[in-house]
Amino acid sequence: MKYVLILVNILCLVLGQTSWKLGMENMQLHGNIVQKFFQFVFSPLIFLGFVLYILATVIWMYLLSKLPLSFLYPLQSLAYVFSLIIAFLIFKEHIPITRWIGTGVILFGVYLIVK
Repeated sequence: MKYVLILVNILCLVLGQTSWKLGMENMQLHGNIVQKFFQFVFSPLIFLGFVLYILATVIWMYLLSKLPLSFLYPLQSLAYVFSLIIAFLIFKEHIPITRWIGTGVILFGVYLIVK
């Protein structure tokens, strides 16, 4: 169960960032500074990102109460892996070979931690 919660936490973080990226790409703010602030905060994708981050934080706090930080925190590096995949698949970003190699190193490190 702990691995499921860790994965859900990481996915909430990554999907929150993805939601913010999509929201910011489509954002066209109008009006004065107060109107722009409310347009930004209440944009559906930006708001979804905040909700996902809140959920991730609640899960993280629970996990911290049950597992060692020295185990949990390195596993958060899987967020980099998932983010790279989303950047490639959704945002059609060019990913240099060095980033793919770095991602492999992260995955190997995570393997060593959970072993």
